[in-house]
Amino acid sequence: MNLDDWRSRINDLDNQILQLLTQRAEAALQIGDLKRRQDAPSYAPEREAEILRRLTALNAGPLPADTVAAVWREILSGCRALESPLTVAYLGPQATFTHQAALQQFGAAAGYRPARSIGEVFDDVERARAGFGVVPVENSTEGAVNMTLDRLTVSDALICGELRLDITQHLLSRAGELSEIKRIISHPQALAQCRGWLAEHLPDVPTEEMLSTAAAAELAASDATVAAIASELAARLYGVPVLRARIEDNPHNATRFLVVGRPPIGPTGRDKTSICFAMKNEPGALYRILEPLARARINLTKIESRPAKQGPWEYVIFVDLEGHRDTSEVGSVLGEIGERTLFLKILGSYPVA
Repeated sequence: MNLDDWRSRINDLDNQILQLLTQRAEAALQIGDLKRRQDAPSYAPEREAEILRRLTALNAGPLPADTVAAVWREILSGCRALESPLTVAYLGPQATFTHQAALQQFGAAAGYRPARSIGEVFDDVERARAGFGVVPVENSTEGAVNMTLDRLTVSDALICGELRLDITQHLLSRAGELSEIKRIISHPQALAQCRGWLAEHLPDVPTEEMLSTAAAAELAASDATVAAIASELAARLYGVPVLRARIEDNPHNATRFLVVGRPPIGPTGRDKTSICFAMKNEPGALYRILEPLARARINLTKIESRPAKQGPWEYVIFVDLEGHRDTSEVGSVLGEIGERTLFLKILGSYPVA
């Protein structure tokens, strides 16, 4: 077959794909009608996780699994929008890494509401201005995002999902050369993630903290003596050239994000449960609380402490564990933990990313 023959073949395949997408969209409309009659939410993370896992497992190539998942996320996003419009709050402004994470999770067909702070994302969800919110919770280089942890302890919103985003930082500037840069601006975490590169290549240039990487990119667009550390998405959105790419010190730099919402999420078979609790300040207290997990052979994936703020030297412990709260095994263990703590809050059960 020559080039024209292969292009004709591609056209035929595209026509078939479009016909199947139309049929899928029509099915989604019917599902949306049923959900409205049953007062069921349009977004079902457990169902979407099952679809993505099943299709990536079936994929035999040559497309990578990540590519297949990305294509289907957009299909799910478009079909979900037909069922019912969905608004997602995120830590803004546009082109922040949290915006990228929200787009990765919910797709282009969702409606997006940028928030000025992590607290405002929770407020939007709690007051039903948004169906769901996306917030950062930890970075592989800089550690936990304390504002998110603190808000989880008091919020009515539940964790409904998680996702991991590889963080690549770029130096954006209208300057022609590094020697023309007089000031470097970005979010504090972005500056911290690139401190080694900055010390080597721009040791005498002062840095300035901004509320977000996107705000830094917007300012760099109007001043050629300023360089911003931000994402490629920010470079495109604000029209700032990438002067140097991938300047992060850790090539494995990644951030974990949480999806928060109001409805609890059902089990998928591959789930995680997040809890927080307080305990008495006495020998062996933490051991006694965690012992039921060890006895049930339930794996912990994270444990972290934060000041409780009710008094000095009092702490809240955050734990992520494998399994879903609605399963008998995890439910029974959580019951035991609740009896051994001063308080226990289940922050949510959700599909593993």
